[in-house]
Amino acid sequence: MDNGYKIFSGNSNKALAEKIARNLGQELGELELKKFSDGEIWVKYGENIRGTEVFIIQSTNPPAENLMELLIMVDAAKRASAKRITVVMPYFGYARQDRKDQPRVSITAKLIANVITVAGADRVLTMDLHASQIQGFFDIPFDHLYGSSIFVSALENLSDNLVVVSPDVGGIKIARSYAKRLNANLIVIDKRRPKQNMVEIVNIIGEVEDKDVLLVDDLIDTAGTFVGAIEALKQNGARRIFGAVTHPLLSGNAIERLKGAPIEKLFVTDSIDISDKACDNIEVLDSSWLFSEAIEMIYKNESISSLFANDKS
Repeated sequence: MDNGYKIFSGNSNKALAEKIARNLGQELGELELKKFSDGEIWVKYGENIRGTEVFIIQSTNPPAENLMELLIMVDAAKRASAKRITVVMPYFGYARQDRKDQPRVSITAKLIANVITVAGADRVLTMDLHASQIQGFFDIPFDHLYGSSIFVSALENLSDNLVVVSPDVGGIKIARSYAKRLNANLIVIDKRRPKQNMVEIVNIIGEVEDKDVLLVDDLIDTAGTFVGAIEALKQNGARRIFGAVTHPLLSGNAIERLKGAPIEKLFVTDSIDISDKACDNIEVLDSSWLFSEAIEMIYKNESISSLFANDKS
């Protein structure tokens, strides 16, 4: 017997979850999510989910309560006898610590993979991981969507003299997918990171003089690295500079930095809710349709590779 599927959401980005559900002709499922006076999180599903396929939508950006909400929602769904639990994380937090790059540090991306699996998740769906090898940290099915398909319609008419810039060697793959879709040349910035949230631009590999530039990345945090790259591109003769960044964390002084930066427009997705952060040169693009299509395909046990066929490179 097929009991269909239901969509639930935590508090990290309820607006996006509502759009995803609406695209699928549903309303978000009933979920009681409360806190005790000491901050402890309490979850109860307000409807029967026994034998039902459950999709839980929750980004795990700071604060850490977002991650705890997700784990408790997964555990509650498992104990309520859900048929299959798919965790939909528009933004996968803690992914930047994906290897032991110095002594006595944690590999948090692997830790998060472990706790999500142990909590009871059967499948994970996310978009634009900070490092694609994180998929291998999971022992359950993992679907990785590419955000470039969201950006293309907004970017394809930006300029007839466009080059795509990767801010570092690690971002070449995602930058190449943009360059391929936009029929543009690929440029790489060679940089050095002496410590967290600090970067030194060493060299720009490629020609940007008198070019319109699209700087792409998977996330923007304090914007120090991003603005540093913009300034380096300007110093090397770039004409107009645009940005396409999937996950807008925008912590610390990021908004102030962006307001003073020589950038025409920064395009981001709504994977993280930034409704409380106003900046005239930021445009938020809707990612709900991509997640809605993926959820529908997962429920029907169809391949989702058609959603990112153009991004394989």
